[in-house]
Amino acid sequence: MDSIISVRDLAKSYGGHAILDGIDFDLPRGKISAMMGPSGTGKSVLLRLLIGLERPTRGHVLVDDEDIVGMREHDLYRVRRKMGVLFQDGALFGSLTLADNIAFPIREHTRKNEEEIRRIVTEKAGLVGLLDHLEKYPGQVSGGMRKRAGLARALALDPEIVLFDEPDSGLDPVRVAYLHELIKETQEGTETTFFIITHNIPLAMGTADYVGLLYRSKLVRFATADEIDNDRNPVIKQFLAGSAEGPIGMDEMAEEDDTRKQPAPEGEARIATAP
Repeated sequence: MDSIISVRDLAKSYGGHAILDGIDFDLPRGKISAMMGPSGTGKSVLLRLLIGLERPTRGHVLVDDEDIVGMREHDLYRVRRKMGVLFQDGALFGSLTLADNIAFPIREHTRKNEEEIRRIVTEKAGLVGLLDHLEKYPGQVSGGMRKRAGLARALALDPEIVLFDEPDSGLDPVRVAYLHELIKETQEGTETTFFIITHNIPLAMGTADYVGLLYRSKLVRFATADEIDNDRNPVIKQFLAGSAEGPIGMDEMAEEDDTRKQPAPEGEARIATAP
């Protein structure tokens, strides 16, 4: 398997409390992968470690065979140019139109002229169905449109990898269904590697080629969606069934501590689109 990201013995602790411990998996290039798990099991922390926003307690994160752990800021910046990130709320600039939000990383990190920028914005907006709404501001559109604009912006620099943090949070079931289709269609159209952090079982099992499950700071398994669906491990069976019967208890469903949540929206926007 051709891997674009390899995680080896990855661990992260806060104040002596292990959030992740001994995580190992390979993210297949050009595929959709998803990481599931109960709330508070370190899914968002894992995403931040993959981007290099936090340093692990131990372990390695290799992006195209380059270990970003301990990497100098200049080199980390270069590696991050391969990534686009869609955070939960889209992390758009409220004072900019959707068009200018999508254009932001292009203006910030390239020397393209305005005609070329407009072409790219139109192309990315077309991918996500936003061509008729580009002059609107984030406050004037629905949550679903903000997610789509965030995805278009994450794609603006043609990254090799796009990472999603709970992309369908806060959306109604119909918009969730549209978003699932959009993710799959966009990935097929770009052949970019997509990695989705989620606890949404239909999104993971219906959209991703590969799926992993975190539980009690460990990775239970990372495999194809079919292999996960047929796995007899009691943790996997209970999670996929959404059942109260099994090893996953109510105390393991607590939300993550505020210290492990994402940065403020403006900071997120800069990191997500132009690291």
